[in-house]
Amino acid sequence: MMQLIEDDLTHPDTRALIRYHLSEMEGTSPPESRHALDLSGLTGSNVTVYSLWQDQRLCGLGALKALDEHTGEIKSMRTAPAFLRQGVARQLLTHLIAQATRRGYTQVSLETGAHPYFEPAHRLYAAFGFVECPPFAHYTADSNSRFMTCYL
Repeated sequence: MMQLIEDDLTHPDTRALIRYHLSEMEGTSPPESRHALDLSGLTGSNVTVYSLWQDQRLCGLGALKALDEHTGEIKSMRTAPAFLRQGVARQLLTHLIAQATRRGYTQVSLETGAHPYFEPAHRLYAAFGFVECPPFAHYTADSNSRFMTCYL
């Protein structure tokens, strides 16, 4: 049984997964196209991080960032390598969308990479009703980024 918690980012495994996430982005996206939040960005007052655990093992994490009172952004979705293709991202995304709904958001958006490496993420987001959209918030058009949004 997996347990989902609001994460305070102090557990060493959580910090290690964030470092892993950032290192993976270094290998897949040029510097100007990397929008993953580091630890300091994830501790911002407008960001809530959730992690999924099984038997005290970190399965994955994801964050919900408030953009304004009606709009949120999905950030830092990452499944731990040992838990790939076990439904972790689906559980996290389900929870993030439920949290966005509870907050009264009418829309959640995200930025992800545009390269084939990101195809599994594209399929997951599309399965949840996300559709491509123009850049939002502080983002600008970038051939290495895909912007998606979901209306709640």
